[in-house]
Parts: sequence; structure tokens; C-alpha cells
Amino acid sequence: MTQLVTFRLGGALYGVDVTQVQEVLHQQQRTRVPLAPRTVAGLVNLRGQVVLAVDLRARLALPDRAEGDDPMMVVVRVGGETVSLLVDHVGEVVTVGPETFEEPPDTLPRVMRSVVLGAHKLDHDLLLVLDVDEAVAA
Repeated sequence: MTQLVTFRLGGALYGVDVTQVQEVLHQQQRTRVPLAPRTVAGLVNLRGQVVLAVDLRARLALPDRAEGDDPMMVVVRVGGETVSLLVDHVGEVVTVGPETFEEPPDTLPRVMRSVVLGAHKLDHDLLLVLDVDEAVAA
């Protein structure tokens, strides 16, 4: 059995292995990074630690958030570094097993297929498992 921290992004439900998640926070003030790619939303001062903020909407080629719709931050550990993933809404921790897991659906756009490890069929939703390493690689 695996526990996943869930979040919404552009209407889809995603999950990240709970062992990779350091914390979940409301939107924090970000400092822009000149000439950075669109996926880099800026840098965040997290209790004295400078953390890169990755906008998953930009990474997955989704439309920008509506004006005034502040993202939430899922702070994860990747390769010994702390990174903040900007998401629309954070959900709950769900426990899933191998019996509900399938390869990424063929209907996913190519950019999403590169960052999704697979999917779990839940009772009323499809939970896409995010490959955090790949999501922050760009």
C-alpha cells in the first residue's frame, strides 16, 4: 500500500508519494528570477531557506490561474534539495494499492505523459501519480 498526498491542478487529481512531501503551505511571497523559464515561478524564503518554486500549470502547459486565484505549495524533497510545487488546491492523503494502478492513460497529452508515472482508479476520480523528479527537471 502507498500513501499519496493529493492535489488538484486544472481540474485533474494528482498525487505525490507522502515520503517525498515535506509540508503543504498556503501561497508564499515569491521573488522572480530574471530570464528563468516560465516554469520557474520564483524563489521562496521558507524559514530562512531559499526554495525554488515550480509552477506545475506552466510545466504541464495548462492555462494560467485566474487573477487573484492564489496557488498552494506542496514542498517536496528532490535529490536532496527542497522544491515547492505550485498547485491549485491540496486534497487529502489517500492510501492506494497495486490493484488500482495502471499505466498512464493514452488520452493524456504528451507533456503530461512525461511527468505521470501512472494512474489509480478511485471510486469517483482518476488519480494521476506525479513523477516529482521529472516535474522539476525542466
